Amino acid sequence: MRGSLSRMQLFAQAIDLLDDPALSRVYEEHHRAVWTKVVAALRAVGIQRMRIFRHGTRLFMYCEAPDGFDPARDYQQYATDPECRQWDELMRRFQRPAPGAAVGAWWSPMEVILDLESVSPVSAAGGSGGEL
Repeated sequence: MRGSLSRMQLFAQAIDLLDDPALSRVYEEHHRAVWTKVVAALRAVGIQRMRIFRHGTRLFMYCEAPDGFDPARDYQQYATDPECRQWDELMRRFQRPAPGAAVGAWWSPMEVILDLESVSPVSAAGGSGGEL
């Protein structure tokens, strides 16, 4: 096996699109052609995988980054680039904070409630999965 295996941190965030189908289409068009500098800056701060999913107006973003990644610190580093700030300002024209977002927050962090890789199965009766 090449290289070493490092632990990855997983992050999930939610935000809403404005309720306008035409704006949603434009938002998706932008994401089919993300600016080169934005992709490079996200990778430079440690984002190794990012996916954004959509259901209606709700967006769900899933990210993976190496241990030690701190969203509060590292996203600020990304935002120091003028072209990245310009991208974020453009995207905000299509977005609004999700209901329940903290005051002043844009993307809202989400809590993991199930991780299939670390779950211990239990029977329907409440015992461990291996009990008879």
